[in-house]
Amino acid sequence: MTLELPALIYAAALIFARLGAILMLMPSIGEPSIPPRIRLAFALLFALALGPAIAPSLPPMPEQPMAMGGLLVSELLIGLMIGAVSRMFLSAAAIAGQVVGMQSGLAMAQSFDPTQGQQGALMGAFLNLLFIALIFATNLHHLLLQAARGSYMVFPAGEIPLIGDAAQWAVTAFVDAFRIGVQIAAPLIVFGLIFYLALGVLSRLMPQAQIFFIAMPSNILAGFFIVAISLGTMAMVWLERMERFAVEFG
Repeated sequence: MTLELPALIYAAALIFARLGAILMLMPSIGEPSIPPRIRLAFALLFALALGPAIAPSLPPMPEQPMAMGGLLVSELLIGLMIGAVSRMFLSAAAIAGQVVGMQSGLAMAQSFDPTQGQQGALMGAFLNLLFIALIFATNLHHLLLQAARGSYMVFPAGEIPLIGDAAQWAVTAFVDAFRIGVQIAAPLIVFGLIFYLALGVLSRLMPQAQIFFIAMPSNILAGFFIVAISLGTMAMVWLERMERFAVEFG
């Protein structure tokens, strides 16, 4: 049975409200460096492609305009919530980059981070770009798109999620992002503790020498070396958590 024009517009608006909000914030596809028109065009095409599969699960079109507006707002909020939680995991790169910069003496080396839209630690900008490149290289963006489709199984259309559960989910994701950032920077944290402890002992033995200025080049060189040999493990830790997030909805 074919849908009438008002019902068709209603279904398209509901689907686009959620999927568009997710894709505007999703890592890789929803990056601020991508023009908004391109992101909106991709979200519209994605919604049109999934429309026939999602439309049967949508609630019937209400007769009152206010009720229809409430459904649109609820779908938009669900999409923003899912997209914002997925974006939280990308902030682990900024956390790790800041910690790495502090431990390797590069905390003041700032660079424009296109993923954050502002100045950030040089190592954080590098990790952000690396993680985004790995999303496409490992086809993780396919799982993220499947997660956007699977969100209708976790959060059915027309049903507002419980505020307490949604808040707990967001807090858990924030804690996981911070924990992953610290795990990624763990080799540099251990190195920094040992290195600065040795410098403290040496400065007590040689009070007249400018120990920190003498040791700064060695600190930076050792920091780059540790990052180079542990970069693969750092990337795998982050990719594993992002994959688990996608599988939760897939």
